[in-house]
Amino acid sequence: MSFRSVVTLASALAVWSAAAAAETIKIGVTPGPHAQILEAVKPIAAKGGLDIQLIEFSDYVVPNAALDAGDIQANSFQNQPYLDNQKADRGYKIESVGLTVNFPIGVYSKKHKNWADIPDGGKVSIPNDPTNGGRVLLLLRDKGVIKLKDGVGFKPSVIDITENPKKLRFIEVDAAQAPRALDDVDAAAINTNYATQAGLDPVRDPILREDPKGPYVNLIAVRSTDKDKPWVRTLVDSYHSPEVKEFVLTKFKGAVLPSW
Repeated sequence: MSFRSVVTLASALAVWSAAAAAETIKIGVTPGPHAQILEAVKPIAAKGGLDIQLIEFSDYVVPNAALDAGDIQANSFQNQPYLDNQKADRGYKIESVGLTVNFPIGVYSKKHKNWADIPDGGKVSIPNDPTNGGRVLLLLRDKGVIKLKDGVGFKPSVIDITENPKKLRFIEVDAAQAPRALDDVDAAAINTNYATQAGLDPVRDPILREDPKGPYVNLIAVRSTDKDKPWVRTLVDSYHSPEVKEFVLTKFKGAVLPSW
């Protein structure tokens, strides 16, 4: 056998050995930025021996159920208040292992160019889950639109509104359906991932936008029994790489902000 053949064979065996040694995990994501960012993470994780398969979910409920059931090994789509609420309501044994990105939530309108143009008695749609719905009410409070009871924390509801000078009517809708509500309401609060899917610009289009600082940084979640496994560290380190940070900043131009 020639020296060249030996080198070729050795290289082939090395590639085969690396592929055989790679650990495969399934990560649940929502379509849009979360999925796009994880696609950028894939090749970096692969160098560390981690093969990532993405499973897309169209809502915010199923990814945690799938993770808790063991159908996937991790998910990347939610913030800590939402995860805490899901765990309290459903008893999931899952937890955060690393922060990812922040999506400042926005209020959009097809009928009005400025929030000041919203009429008295106008309809405003908000997400119907306690975390994101409460997040919007806190945004409206911080902008001086409404007042809330003291001590409501991160999950106020419509019944916690103490003052509503414009007598706005709040319509609760599934977060994924919020862009469709734009035709039927004066304004709609829409999470960034669903806004981008609908062709909205989360930086230029909102008539109100959340302060990017706060508790709503998104995270990677895994089952509690898996949190100390080596692949978890590989996944988080790959996500927190300079290459992924540059991808986020370049791709989303301020609509999505890295947390590291």
